[in-house]
Parts: sequence; structure tokens; C-alpha cells
Amino acid sequence: MNYRNDKYGNPLSILGYGCMRFPRKGGKTDMEASERLVRQAVEAGVNYFDTAYIYAGNEAAFGEILEKTGLRDRVNIATKLPHYLIRSREGMEKLFQEELRRLRTDHVDYYLMHMLNDAEKWQQLKEMGVEEWIAEKKASGQIRQIGFSYHGNSEMFCRILDQYPWDFCQVQYNYLDEHSQAGRRGVEYAHEKGIPVIIMEPLRGGRLVNMLPEKTKQLFAGYPVKRSPAEWGLRWLWDQEAVTVVLSGMSDEAMLTENLRIASEAQPGELEEEHRALYAEAVRTINESVRVGCTGCGYCQPCPKGVDIPGVFAAFNRWHGEDRRGAFADYLKCTTLRKNATGAGNCIGCGKCEAHCPQNIPIRQELAEAGKALETPLYKLIRWGAKHFVRF
Repeated sequence: MNYRNDKYGNPLSILGYGCMRFPRKGGKTDMEASERLVRQAVEAGVNYFDTAYIYAGNEAAFGEILEKTGLRDRVNIATKLPHYLIRSREGMEKLFQEELRRLRTDHVDYYLMHMLNDAEKWQQLKEMGVEEWIAEKKASGQIRQIGFSYHGNSEMFCRILDQYPWDFCQVQYNYLDEHSQAGRRGVEYAHEKGIPVIIMEPLRGGRLVNMLPEKTKQLFAGYPVKRSPAEWGLRWLWDQEAVTVVLSGMSDEAMLTENLRIASEAQPGELEEEHRALYAEAVRTINESVRVGCTGCGYCQPCPKGVDIPGVFAAFNRWHGEDRRGAFADYLKCTTLRKNATGAGNCIGCGKCEAHCPQNIPIRQELAEAGKALETPLYKLIRWGAKHFVRF
């Protein structure tokens, strides 16, 4: 495992574990499988684990694993304050103490303001007393380092960086988002200020692996250096000195094993100009077929009417690409073959999803378009049959 230092010289594994995507079983966290993966990751040198208050059941699951395995002192816990749910300093304290109970610990190593996307919101938090609250928590040792996670443009990101002496930050960043979100400009600005950068969505929620257009797959497969799309994506990030930790939601052993190998080999500055040309061509071919820039983060969920928004968009992007039969099958599986249908046709246009979308996607408009494309007469017939005959 390779390591890069945080702001205070503490070594962090360049591969971090995104706990939100622990394996699931029966609609819940598969505790046995998750524990096995956590043990393997820690033994291989992974020491940064990321979770959040709003990841349903995730903090509690990770806390239970740490207590059972006795691994707490070998890992750094990163979790987040959902500031959008609080209205007072007392509310901050209440939620934070709940997180400590869930995680079965007396301190959080890396604590983030979750989705702090607006400088004005930080000013509102300051008026609630957030700076004094943070100072107290750091003085008591309950919070070791403070940061924020961000979805938005580079200009606002840089403004927020300048408003407080942050210990670290977390952004969405990958070769497809090089010039969107905080982007390269934001990542390098943070690095210039000595602020470590944690990367989320390094593979766009798996889209840069599982949802690549056929042209892009062939591009990588035909390149003289044989690497998987996932490896190309991760090495693009670890090539940059400004990147401290890359989070990966590793839900099975094969994924963990591959990522551990790459993290033990990757070095900053290893990519050559011909490699950069490959990434540029990959971006071009991907942009030819992607219709909706959904990362699958799930912040739009739950929908009041049960629409599986990330699932709908994943199928719609596949339909818009080169695999309409596969897209239709995906759409059926994710929206219809269950007790309650979750397709785009359920949308009533309330707009609650759009208020939470980090990508600022016009979700209602795109859901309407997805419905037109995918909810064909055949789909409606199958949906009717599922409603009347499928029971699970």
C-alpha cells in the first residue's frame, strides 16, 4: 500500500474504503461479507474509511464491525454532519453524539460538513456557532480534523476553501469530471493551500467501468498497455500529487483485490503523454453516448412516489448509447419486476429530487424523456402483469 500524508503529516492510505457500498443481502448490509472485506482491507494497509449520517444503517454497521474485530485503533473514521438537517448548535451536538453511538467510538478522525456546496450556507452555519462548536470538539479530541464534502463548480469550491482553515476536503473527481465539479482547478488550488483532497466518485459510481460505450471498451482493450477500465481510472487520479486518498465503494473481494494491487503500484507522475491522449479519446467516446450525467450518488432518494431515479437514468443512458435491448431489460429489472413499480411514470413533478441533486440535473424533464423512450406498450403490459402476479 502506498501512503500520502494529511495536513499534519499522518500517513493515509491512497486507497480509502467507501462504506456506503458495503455488500447487501435481503435489503440490509451483509454483515458477514462486510466484516470480511474490512478485515482484508485493513490487513492490506487501508486506513481510511468513509461513511455518513444519511447512509442508511451504514454508520451502525461499520461501528459494529469495528467493535467486533477490535480494529478501531488501526483505522481512521471519516463521517459527516448533515448540516441541511439542523437548525441550531444544539442540533449539531445531538446528531454528532448519535453518530458516536452508531460508530461505537469516542471520536471521529475526519469529520466533514456534508455537501457544503454554498459559501452562504457556511455563513449561516457560522451564525449558528459552528466554528465555536468545532473548536470545542477538536479541543476535547472528539473531532481530530475538520473538512467538507462538495458538489458544485470550481469557483464556489475555491471560495469555500478560503473561508475557514480546513484540514481537508472531499470532491467528486475523475477523468470525465476533470473540468466539471470542483475539477482540476479546485483540486490543485486546495493542494497549493496545503489542504489534502479526498476523492469520491473516482469511477463515476461504476459508470466508468460498467456503463462504458462499446467504443470506449474497445479503445482500452486495444491499447498496448493492458489494464482494466477501473485501473485506468484510478491511475489517472493517483498520477496527481494533489490527490491524497481515493475512495472506492468495494462491494466484493475481486474489486478489493484489484484496487489493492493498483494502490500498491501507482506513483505520481507515472503517466506519459500517450496515456493522456488515451484518456482524451476515452472522454470523447463516452460523451458521444451519455445522455444524463447521473453519478448514482442517490442523494435524490427517496422519491415520495418511489421512483428509482438512479436506476431509471442508468437504463436511459444505456438506451441512448448502443444497447437498447439491454437497456429495456435493465429498466424492467430496476422498476417493474418487484411488488411496487418504481419507473419514471410514477413521477408527479414535485421537484424534491432536484433540490438535492449535486449534479444539478433537470430530473423531472429527464424522467419524462426516459419514460417516453422506455415505457413502451410492451413495458406497460409487463408492468401490469407484474402488478397482478409478481409477489416478492
